[in-house]
Amino acid sequence: FINPKISFAGFKIPHYFNIPFKLGLDLQGGTHLLYQADLSQIQTVDYNSSMQGLRDVIERRVNLFGVREPVVQVEQNTHRLSVDLAGVKDVNQAIQMIGQTPFLQFEEPKENYQAILDNNQKVVESATGTLENPFQVTTLTGQYLQKADVVFDQTTYKPQISLQFNDEGAKIFEDLTGKNVGKPLAIFIDDVLLSAPVVQEKISGGKAQITGNFTADEAKKLAQNLNAGALPVPIKLISQQTVGPTLGTDSLSASLKAGLIGFLAIILFMIIFYRLPGLLASIALLLYVAFVLALFKPLVTLSLAGIAGFILSIGMAVDANVLIFARMREELSWGKTFNLAVEEGFKRAWPSIRDGNLTTLVVAVFMFFYGTSFVKGFALTLSIGVLVSMFSAITVTKGLLKLFIGTKLEKIKQLWR
Repeated sequence: FINPKISFAGFKIPHYFNIPFKLGLDLQGGTHLLYQADLSQIQTVDYNSSMQGLRDVIERRVNLFGVREPVVQVEQNTHRLSVDLAGVKDVNQAIQMIGQTPFLQFEEPKENYQAILDNNQKVVESATGTLENPFQVTTLTGQYLQKADVVFDQTTYKPQISLQFNDEGAKIFEDLTGKNVGKPLAIFIDDVLLSAPVVQEKISGGKAQITGNFTADEAKKLAQNLNAGALPVPIKLISQQTVGPTLGTDSLSASLKAGLIGFLAIILFMIIFYRLPGLLASIALLLYVAFVLALFKPLVTLSLAGIAGFILSIGMAVDANVLIFARMREELSWGKTFNLAVEEGFKRAWPSIRDGNLTTLVVAVFMFFYGTSFVKGFALTLSIGVLVSMFSAITVTKGLLKLFIGTKLEKIKQLWR
């Protein structure tokens, strides 16, 4: 779409539609990687948390690599991890970065911890010099951590992170906390700081809790990341597929051409068979397409499967209008007034429209939560399209029809039957 910029009081404001669509791997080009996770050393009950933690770690690595809109998804049944790198240039470097095993490290403050903090503050304020890490490595790493769980304080009901170390890790942790009471103990994964809780007392027994102002989601994500570092999940690259930008451009062009032809065919069908109501439905359909595309920009990364879902939803939007107009024709043939025929047509068609769309939504929801990345894209665009089509058919089309109530055109039967 080519859209003009809005001018207001001498200032040019970029129009919303100037924002580009987010294109997926199959349209923009890039690389699709498929990894197999080795969970042989992981207990069955920890499969899900280990895979989700691994996904978070890899997604963070891909983001640091600079890939825009990466798609990292877990296939639970096969314990596989799919990674879509749209527009990536250095595939080998990306593969090398992704394939590293997550590394969890506990670090304690250096002897001159406070002095380093003060100096770092000066560096930030003056924008000159380099920052120094105020923490130093210890022997406590993820290999000693057995498990991290989300628990809730029985008094405040705030979420906390519960840590359980093995016997050797418990001894190291006891010594570490004993000499750092009142000081922060930093937790890093892949050299990225996750948390730096302050040690309240010497902790024995290998059990500890991280407290703070966590939300439930933040606590869950932190526990997953800790488990990913504590329970390294080896992954093996089993498939690599490269999509060239030329192929992606050709696919996009062919998809848009097919969609446009189908759209025009639908409009032609509606006008020929339903005359003026068909024309009004076509106008409502144009508004529907514009609204759905506006929703896609912030919510959806478009793929070929996603475009297919969108085109299918257009057909379902028309299906609702067909049901409404068929009911209207029946009401008019029984001698009812135009106003009453419109009201009764929508009222009688609504149960069929509702049931048909809801069953489609149920299927789309299952496809989204249990399907692969391409299936998810199809399900998401289809769901958005179906929801908007229900609004379009019931509200927009009905509003346009009501504009003719009380006019001379409502009395011309040939326009409505």
